[in-house]
Amino acid sequence: MRSKHLGLVAIVAIAAATACPSLAQTAVAEPTAQGDLDVTIYNNGLALVQDVRQLEIANGRSRIEFPDVSAQIRPETLSFSADGAGIIEQNFDFDILTPTKLMEKAIGQTVTLIRTNPATGAELRERATVLSTAGGVVIRIGDRIEVLRDDGLPVRVIFDRVPPNLRARPTLSVTVESDRGGTRPASIRYLSGGLGWSADYVALYDEAKGTTDMQGWITLTNQTGTTFHNADTVLVAGSPQASGGGNRNIRRSMPAPPRPGSFVPGTETADRERLGDYYLYPLPGGTTIANAQTKQVSFLDVQAVPAKRVYARSVGWLASDEQPVNVSSAIGFSTSREQGLGDALPAGTVRFYQRDRQGTPQFVGESQIGHTPMGSALTLTTGEAFDVFTQAEVVSREKITANEWEASSRYRVIEDGEIVREITSEQPVEYWRTTMRYTFTNAKPTPVQVELTQAGLDRGWWSRDLRVTSEDVPGEQINADRRKYLVTVPANGKREVRVTYETRY
Repeated sequence: MRSKHLGLVAIVAIAAATACPSLAQTAVAEPTAQGDLDVTIYNNGLALVQDVRQLEIANGRSRIEFPDVSAQIRPETLSFSADGAGIIEQNFDFDILTPTKLMEKAIGQTVTLIRTNPATGAELRERATVLSTAGGVVIRIGDRIEVLRDDGLPVRVIFDRVPPNLRARPTLSVTVESDRGGTRPASIRYLSGGLGWSADYVALYDEAKGTTDMQGWITLTNQTGTTFHNADTVLVAGSPQASGGGNRNIRRSMPAPPRPGSFVPGTETADRERLGDYYLYPLPGGTTIANAQTKQVSFLDVQAVPAKRVYARSVGWLASDEQPVNVSSAIGFSTSREQGLGDALPAGTVRFYQRDRQGTPQFVGESQIGHTPMGSALTLTTGEAFDVFTQAEVVSREKITANEWEASSRYRVIEDGEIVREITSEQPVEYWRTTMRYTFTNAKPTPVQVELTQAGLDRGWWSRDLRVTSEDVPGEQINADRRKYLVTVPANGKREVRVTYETRY
């Protein structure tokens, strides 16, 4: 039997375990040379790393190494600080020790090959010179040339030493001039690519109550090649402009996510720390951000936010459907303090759930949002309505004369019952009278309201003398291009709405 009491937290736990299996694994402590870390992560794949280490600095000129920096560091953004010491030169050693790199660096060098006879287990040792690694490893053994093949035969390569320019970990080295010797705090600060975050929202919608419970999760990703240990982490909702410098791994811009449905930006200030034009989301305590890991942290948990189901369809100008079209199904709510949510929402994905008859939450759709100020009105499309359709058809379209056009004009100059001014057209102008029929059907046992939007009404400045001479349902002109109708369709019923437009197109 299925549980009838699966709540929002349980939904999130299941989603997190499915999407991020690494979260279920036990973390293993890794050795690190990092010190006290502060990591600020932005939405555009950019991060600011500040690392303070206790180092022994010699008097005079010396070289200091900082292992375990990001492999995607932007060296030109480095800032070094230590009391009584100034930086003279810096180097970033990003060639990481791997079997491929080790073989590439050994070109022209002599290595030892150990071949094992699979039948007897006997080992044969030979000295070989590495000639090339392009497309495969070419070696010379005595007077013969061989290619090392990946044919499953047991072959090992032993190197005499590790090349000096290969590092087991990404390492930054600086040459400094110090006025004294001794141990003291030394800090580095740099920008890096490879760290990013986004917001994910889980919303449990209750149609009967007209409310939704919402939980927000921060999803962190680390592709820097380095683990950041026990870092004080702050997330910034916003994408400061960054050219990317010389690091091709930095994304130069983050396109705004689409906003399916409708969005009216709010005008309320959220109770969060702000930095310039950005909101800050600090993570509680020290956080270890492991390389190649996805981590999720909760930042929002509210219940019973007023919400409603919204059905909608947008129709283009002169659209004539061959058959009925499903209307879109959406859920509308507000992020205002008065409505209970009361927070600014970082860009991300909102996933909606509803309980079935047995009380088990089921997934009903998802939609993306951009950075959303507090007090905004959101209508997020979750999919298509199964039971509600509409069909738009051009019932009639005919040319009308200039006199007929003037007959519907709302503006005339009349004195004593006579027209005192007439406009003479220098060129013929065509006018059109178009009647649209919108047919709605509803197979639900309850009435539904459909937001019908007639789009495509604006063709330019010359066409903006639009006239609606007849409409079965009062419409609202949203802008020059769009007119909206709220149409109530009866339960298990059908309804037709006709609208007549007079236009110059």
